[in-house]
Amino acid sequence: MWSDETKIDIFSLNSTRHVWRKKKDEYNLKNTFPTVKHGSGNIILWGSFSAKGTGRLHRIEGKMDWAMYCEILANNLLPSVRALRMGRGWVFQHDNDPKHTARATKEWLCKKHLKVLEWPNQSPDLNPIENLWRKLKVRIALRQPRNLKDLEKVCMEEWAKIPAVVCANLVKNYRKRMISVIANKGFCTKY
Repeated sequence: MWSDETKIDIFSLNSTRHVWRKKKDEYNLKNTFPTVKHGSGNIILWGSFSAKGTGRLHRIEGKMDWAMYCEILANNLLPSVRALRMGRGWVFQHDNDPKHTARATKEWLCKKHLKVLEWPNQSPDLNPIENLWRKLKVRIALRQPRNLKDLEKVCMEEWAKIPAVVCANLVKNYRKRMISVIANKGFCTKY
């Protein structure tokens, strides 16, 4: 079960746009896009997925510490594992963020008998959930939410629509990802 957090900004979802226009039409209203000069707003999400599909998506309110993180795991990770019918023998992945590696978090994971994937300290971001975050952000941009409440609603809806086959392929190709990173000595790969 892969997990991570991401930030989604409301107005920077389509930050790069190209317009073909004639020189005399460069300032025509249809060829320009409005910008936001002050805080556009964003939300922080925690999510998880496995080869069987996406788990629950949770909006993080305020600054997350180890206690909030353990609560998120209790209220979202464990129910997701049950809903995805993962059975026994699954392994949990999270990175080395201080709240993930806090003594209290490790104790909580141990108390729940969760096996945690060892994760290197200084490594390229190899978590395949990054691919899902990208897919989510593209889907959200297409829907163009207008405020933070709408953004959260759209995120939840679009996350739930990600097909299980997409998740299964990310997990299936993980070995290739590792081989590619090792062969490239930790530098950039197509993943």
